[in-house]
Amino acid sequence: MQNAGTSGQLVGLSDLDIHLHREGVHLRSFEKLGAHISPSGDRTQFAVWAPNAKYVSVVGDFNAWDRGATPLATRNDSGIWEASVPGIGAGSTYKYYLESGATFYSVEKADPYAFYCEQPPRTASVVWDLSSYKWNDGSYMATRPTQNLGEPMTIYEVHLGSWRRTLEGGVLTYKELASQLCEYVTEMGFTHVELLPIAEHPFDGSWGYQTTSYFAPTSRFGTPDDFKHFVDMLHQNGIGVILDWTPAHFPTDQHGLGYFDGTYLYEHEDPRKGFHPDWGTLIFQYGRHEVRNFLVANALFWLEHYHIDALRVDAVASMLYLDYSREEGAWEPNKYGGRENIEAIDFLRILNETVYREHPSSFTIAEESTAWPMVSRPTSGGGLGFGYKWNMGWMNDTLSFFSKDPIHRSYHLRELTFSLLYAFNENFVLPISHDEVVHGKGSVLRKMPGDDWQKFANTRLLYGYMYGHPGKKLLFMGSEFGQWDEWQHDHSLDWHLLDYFYHQGLQRWVQDLNFLLINERALFQLDHDPVGFEWVNCDDQDSTVVSFVRYSIERSEKVLVVCNFTPVSRGGYRVGVPEQGHWDELLNSDSATYGGSNVGNFGGRTAEKVPWNGRPYSICVDVPPLGVLFLKHTGAEPS
Repeated sequence: MQNAGTSGQLVGLSDLDIHLHREGVHLRSFEKLGAHISPSGDRTQFAVWAPNAKYVSVVGDFNAWDRGATPLATRNDSGIWEASVPGIGAGSTYKYYLESGATFYSVEKADPYAFYCEQPPRTASVVWDLSSYKWNDGSYMATRPTQNLGEPMTIYEVHLGSWRRTLEGGVLTYKELASQLCEYVTEMGFTHVELLPIAEHPFDGSWGYQTTSYFAPTSRFGTPDDFKHFVDMLHQNGIGVILDWTPAHFPTDQHGLGYFDGTYLYEHEDPRKGFHPDWGTLIFQYGRHEVRNFLVANALFWLEHYHIDALRVDAVASMLYLDYSREEGAWEPNKYGGRENIEAIDFLRILNETVYREHPSSFTIAEESTAWPMVSRPTSGGGLGFGYKWNMGWMNDTLSFFSKDPIHRSYHLRELTFSLLYAFNENFVLPISHDEVVHGKGSVLRKMPGDDWQKFANTRLLYGYMYGHPGKKLLFMGSEFGQWDEWQHDHSLDWHLLDYFYHQGLQRWVQDLNFLLINERALFQLDHDPVGFEWVNCDDQDSTVVSFVRYSIERSEKVLVVCNFTPVSRGGYRVGVPEQGHWDELLNSDSATYGGSNVGNFGGRTAEKVPWNGRPYSICVDVPPLGVLFLKHTGAEPS
């Protein structure tokens, strides 16, 4: 049942294909729908779902866009139109022309299953053979863990069009990005790259979040094979690739999915369900089997054909609630009278069950901003089935705390520590993402109070606290070296800032944090288990210092984290510790290497049998101003 273009012999849809598609369980519908080239390369099989059309043809450069030259035919009541057309190979541009007699509707549409598209602002689909690329990441793919909760994860979030640009201001290609980004991420110690959406989209200003062609990597940076090379290169260097995926809504562009065959096919007819007021976009009809099939198959497509490691699912909260961002009376309750979107909930559960069943070493991440329970818990127990959830509460509370003048922070300490009351309710990712450095919010560095020295010290402290806190880590590009300006999607990051020492120091600090986390099991093995975390002191409002211990599995390794949120050095600050012996100072954000004032502890401190903070031993440390210390227990007291 394979088409050429994926593998095997070119054949049309079987009765079984049609049945599975109608039932919404054709997991690899992309092998049948769309455009597929024959093994000989001399013809292409076209198939499109348009159940309410009265006439469908394929138009393109091969027939001078003549709407009557190449009609498609439909069988029975399948709603799928198909034809095998000679003389068409890779690179041909095409669209479907559809007429609906009932509404006197006619339109040319891009192929919903197109593997490649013309570069915007052109909107035609392009015939492409996905089988030609030869992968070289077999070793990486074979050794991906099936359970990654206990693995280190530091994610570098990237917008490919603005990470770095040419000297002339043009975008880099996938191949150029493959070498440059791979080298940078490897040097910085990030374990994963998360890409803002790269599926084809017409409007640059949507950052990719308004997708028109769900199966096509954007042609802005090259061909599908070029994008495969990009992923391949990262994998060969041990770097995972996470793709931002957008099943919550799609744009109204005429060539896209909206009103596809003269009816509300992919979207709801009722605007209370089918139109998103915030973004001016259309909402998928999740309860329709063929639409759910389209989305689930699309998720598998990226995992299989592009070796993507994980999908970060955008705007999950907008999917879960029928009244999301709607005024009273502008939404319709579900059949039980509630606000929950039952069809979307079912879709998300099916999506996650399918991904984890078909690809156990892949994972999913939910961007979910509410208190919806069990987002990252198995569907068998009533959860949504995601592997992880972005911790938006941690992000909001932490950035709010850090934006305050240090003189006031002692009164807001519980705003900072509140996240530990729910830190293990979900498998959390701690995100400092693109959303926090746009639309007047200011860059991370710009959010910080004080003079320039304090801004950099505060930023180093923020990242140190973040890397000590339970949960996987995500940092948006530019934040690692102290971008002053907000992110702009049509400009390169300000790499020239690395000519300056403080920016170099911040970048070096993030680099050292990444390698510290990768090498210290206590900082990642129990990210999602309360056994791995223990407060030492979270109530010292007088000093505004917090301290906690992270443990590895079986508590065999211990890392103490001490954070001072004021610009006043705390000399001889006593901290209770669970073990006697020496505690090595692993990292100190106030080191002169990073641009700090060099208040330190001469390599570490030896614990004394002085009970403190409810523990039998304690150490006296010099806690630097606006600084964070990481200390590791290294064994019994030397004789």
